[in-house]
Amino acid sequence: MDQKVRNVEIPAQWDRRGLPGWCYHSDALLELEKEKLFKTHWQIACHVSDLPEVGSFQSFDLCQERALIVRDKEGDIRAFHNICRHRGSRLVAKEQGVCPNALICPFHGWVYNLDGTLRGAARPETFPALDKHEFGLRPIEMEIWQGFVFMRFQPGPQPSVAELMAPFEAEIAVYKSDTHVPTDGIWTEETPVNWKSIRDVDNEGYHVAMAHPALQDLYGYTYEDQPYVDGISRSDGQFTPTKGRRWAVRNYKKISKPQDHLPEGFHKTWRYYGIFPNSVIAVTPETVLFYQEFPLSTGKSMLRSATYRNAQEDRQQRAARYLASRIDRETVEEDIQLTIWSNESMASKSFEGFYLSDLEYGVRSHHDHLRKVLPVYNVEDPPQEDQVATLNETLQSRLSS
Repeated sequence: MDQKVRNVEIPAQWDRRGLPGWCYHSDALLELEKEKLFKTHWQIACHVSDLPEVGSFQSFDLCQERALIVRDKEGDIRAFHNICRHRGSRLVAKEQGVCPNALICPFHGWVYNLDGTLRGAARPETFPALDKHEFGLRPIEMEIWQGFVFMRFQPGPQPSVAELMAPFEAEIAVYKSDTHVPTDGIWTEETPVNWKSIRDVDNEGYHVAMAHPALQDLYGYTYEDQPYVDGISRSDGQFTPTKGRRWAVRNYKKISKPQDHLPEGFHKTWRYYGIFPNSVIAVTPETVLFYQEFPLSTGKSMLRSATYRNAQEDRQQRAARYLASRIDRETVEEDIQLTIWSNESMASKSFEGFYLSDLEYGVRSHHDHLRKVLPVYNVEDPPQEDQVATLNETLQSRLSS
């Protein structure tokens, strides 16, 4: 009989090994991941509150692509390639800022309106007549959902964000995340592992009891996972009735209070919503946040995250948010170490693959999503680097025929 995790059926017989180790250190595979996963799937660039006024902008770099998200004079949010149409310079070099009237290229001074149209080139007499639309900034597909600004550089297999997230929309909507405001801005940190090792750790709660004493103190064995289904997953943990042994947990449980906008059952729960391939939206009674990871190389990744709070929070809520952030930051540091240990093994000839628990079916379901996009993940023995792309194309053709 099939077993279940959070009402999702798990096959009685399933491959518990996970991806083969070579997938974590192949440069050729990483290039396919950049093109077929990261550029073609929805990414969270920022939150609407990161763009509070006309001319506010947020830059966003991903796998050699550069994006610019800006609020125009009508108050609308737009996304463009952060590339001047003259010589390809970055139009904005800062991660965040305000250009109240126009965007001016720092290389030669070409000027763009906030709606992306070209206002004018420096020394216009040295050019033929330039059409403001033809030479305007190139737009990027963008969608705003529950206050989060999603974008993707190329068309891809996922439906709209609203359709993708529909199974969880009613549940997330009660947090009113579209009305939240930033806390400390967007945080980034480099870590010396393959991006998939980060996702492997984050996609299961089996390790919480052993590796995360603060989380275990917070919600104990109430933590439950759902595997990825149609590109999304869900996990949550409910506060245990005990006072808490650790200072931050004990005081957080004591002062975290019901929020007026949250229904019963949401006041003492942390929830995590995974979005394939690499993003998570997390909610607590005090905050909404996102986090994600991007590949910088086969052995280096960028962690990126931002937290948003209720705009009307009181002193007690602010104190609870501080304590929650302490618990979360401690967990992040522990997970970073776990990813390093796990990722090290992938290059070892003695590594024979994972042997996953039923509680780690979220890892397997994420790997299955990866295999659907890039069937070369199914190859157990490492192929020659110069054959990875061709092999993947051959396997894809066989599956399509």
